[in-house]
Amino acid sequence: MKKLCTCALLGLLITGCAQDTSQIRAAYVSPLEYQDHDCDMLRAEATRITRQARELGARVNETAETDDAQMAVGLILFWPTLFFLEGEDTADTHQYAELKGRISAIEEASIRKKCGIEFRTIP
Repeated sequence: MKKLCTCALLGLLITGCAQDTSQIRAAYVSPLEYQDHDCDMLRAEATRITRQARELGARVNETAETDDAQMAVGLILFWPTLFFLEGEDTADTHQYAELKGRISAIEEASIRKKCGIEFRTIP
């Protein structure tokens, strides 16, 4: 029984915490989606998506921080709280990965069209 509890806790430690934005990989979005956009349209779309990603990123990071706090409390005081960790597969996480992918696709389309748009990486 002791081994089972130890294994369960280790499993939660490895997979139970939500990721912060720096750990989320961009989902693939084809740059062909933006092939009909001119440079001004690409610039506007990049601005819109970057703003959206920053707002969403704040929520994702907040969830990760909450999970970290729950993990600390769970490990120190009350281990059943570990079962309430949200985990990494939230809708916000998936949406954030897609937004990162869209920024990459817009950047690639911009390079192909020689727009000269400077992209700041989102975390």
